[in-house]
Amino acid sequence: MSFLDRITECNSHDLSGFLPLLVGGERVGWVRLDFAERLKPFGDVFEVTEQAVALSPALESFEARSAAVGRVLEELRAHGAVAGWRDEPYPVTTDFTAPPLLRMERAAIPRMGIRAYGIHMNGFVLDGAGIKMWIARRARDKQTYPGMLDNMVAGGQPIGISLRDNLIKECREEAGIPPEIAARAVPVGCISYLAQVPEGLKPDVQFCYDLELPPSFTPEPVDGEIESFHLWPIEQVMEVVAKTTEFKFNCNLVIIDFLVRRGLIQPDEPDYVEIVQGLRR
Repeated sequence: MSFLDRITECNSHDLSGFLPLLVGGERVGWVRLDFAERLKPFGDVFEVTEQAVALSPALESFEARSAAVGRVLEELRAHGAVAGWRDEPYPVTTDFTAPPLLRMERAAIPRMGIRAYGIHMNGFVLDGAGIKMWIARRARDKQTYPGMLDNMVAGGQPIGISLRDNLIKECREEAGIPPEIAARAVPVGCISYLAQVPEGLKPDVQFCYDLELPPSFTPEPVDGEIESFHLWPIEQVMEVVAKTTEFKFNCNLVIIDFLVRRGLIQPDEPDYVEIVQGLRR
């Protein structure tokens, strides 16, 4: 097992089992064939053919699309076809900076194979010449990936909030990091991947941040999504990432990106070029 294995795991998929999802003639996602069958009875909202799933062209506005799709998803939820409902709307768009075409319940985003965005933060402490990293353990009763290891702070990017405000909010809610400390987090780029998951497809982008914390600061779980925090030597973090699947799958990429930027994965590392290129698919 290796760093490259973690990247490969985040990009394992077979699009032959999916149909493109079209809104206004533009592809915004991928719908698994069995879920496309569940959409066929809602012909006034979704037009399902052998080639694609298309939102009805009669739905021309953001609000009309959002309301119509919302009604369908609520009915599918009632029949158990959309699990893990969050009451958290996500934007559906062709690009992060493009105006959203509609909003959609977060739980349905991978069902529709729509690109979701999020924020992930590496919290670290400088210890002499070395680095220690704060690692989170997800709550055992969390809806997704319960009990797995995670970045210090991470969260999805809902509609209607800026990345910076979302990061500060998640820092406070997940780790008890005061806004004045969270505001020091430095944006350092993003990672992307295309992962097939049990719910469908995740062609996602995660915006990455680094936050150097003082040795005196200890994070505390606040909102119940995190069970505990642990400060590990970076060598231990590297070992767990490279040789296990204990981290939630996309957190591995965030950490690997940190390791590359900090020179902890060197250019003479086997597969170095593939590792660097693989962080952004």
